[in-house]
Amino acid sequence: MIYEVLVKPNSKKGPLVVTSGTMLTVYLREKPIDGEANAALIKLLAKHFGVAKNRIAIKTGTRGRKKLIEIS
Repeated sequence: MIYEVLVKPNSKKGPLVVTSGTMLTVYLREKPIDGEANAALIKLLAKHFGVAKNRIAIKTGTRGRKKLIEIS
């Protein structure tokens, strides 16, 4: 399954996942430095969907806020 994800790093709301269809908005407390936000995103989505972290891959957007995530 592929999801469009809008990540909001360094947020006071986080960690939180807001779902609307195949679009997810994820609020993270981590800053987007040295991949911290991406690692936190994968960990949070694994918990949200109930899958292992290695089943989640960032297909596009590793350096941006808009990402395509594949869950296998």
